Amino acid sequence: MGKHVGRQTVVFDRPPVIASGASVVGPKEGQGPLASYFDEIWKDEMDGEKSWEKAESKLMKRAITLAIEKAGLKEENIQYILAGDLLNQLTASHFAIRDFSIPFLGMYGACSTMGLSMEVGAMLLDGGFADYVAVSASSHFCTSEKQFRMPLNYGSQRPLYATWTVTGSGSLVLAANGDGPRITAATAGKIVDYGIKDAFNMGGAMAPAAADVMKAHFQDLNRGPDYYDLIITGDLGYYGTQLTRELLEKEGFLLDERYTDCGIQIYDKEAQDTHGGGSGCGCSAVTMAGYLLSEIQKGAFHRVLLIPTGALLSPLSTQQGESIPCVAHAVVIEKE
Repeated sequence: MGKHVGRQTVVFDRPPVIASGASVVGPKEGQGPLASYFDEIWKDEMDGEKSWEKAESKLMKRAITLAIEKAGLKEENIQYILAGDLLNQLTASHFAIRDFSIPFLGMYGACSTMGLSMEVGAMLLDGGFADYVAVSASSHFCTSEKQFRMPLNYGSQRPLYATWTVTGSGSLVLAANGDGPRITAATAGKIVDYGIKDAFNMGGAMAPAAADVMKAHFQDLNRGPDYYDLIITGDLGYYGTQLTRELLEKEGFLLDERYTDCGIQIYDKEAQDTHGGGSGCGCSAVTMAGYLLSEIQKGAFHRVLLIPTGALLSPLSTQQGESIPCVAHAVVIEKE
């Protein structure tokens, strides 16, 4: 089937280049271990806006603008923006992108949205449908808690396994040609549902989807985890990461110290009291556009498997007592 390998994987004939990346984050993220990799750090969660939702849109608009500038391009050079967020009907993305005169393709994979956008953006470029595309994702702690769990002013206690939604937006400009890290392959995930209904237990809900897509990736390409310098999931946190290890070990794939999670990297668990780690669309987006891209460009990593993970719940499904279906998308980034 040409570029399609195995059941779920695409290998690109003309691997697109990551031309630039930009990340804009909130104050808590700016106090974490990855602070030096972020382009802008806000002093507060609102940055002068009248609502948390408006602030989240501002995060994404700024990240996209910076990524285009850092690529040495102008708005008219970008053929498509692929982006998404967690708010109802992609609200944050729509209001962020309405001022750009660029065709928009809305992406929704919950917290896997950055991986989904990179995957589809790479397909557009490899297929010859564009020269440059921008991809982006955002989340905001306050908007997510308000929508999916409890209003912040309610003051509910978070369980120890709960993760902390990242306030931030990460954006990349992908190019059909040029020098730099390349997206060489991608494995699209299937929806996996283990029956978890607890909206705080994001790591436990998403881990099976992460393990499922990693297994498919390794089998489709006939390679093992040792092919990569780094394997990093999107926002499973500490508990979901351990569960992913256990699930893959049962399938015969051992993940060593080269495996970690964006939700583990972005916060200092003890000093910042984030319980299970970080989560949200912005978690993998800002880690990719900041820390990962920078370290790949420096040569610290040559082969990276990024697996953003997403819990496909909604306020409606939660209220109706549904379980949480999940998905993950695996993207291969290589720089020789």
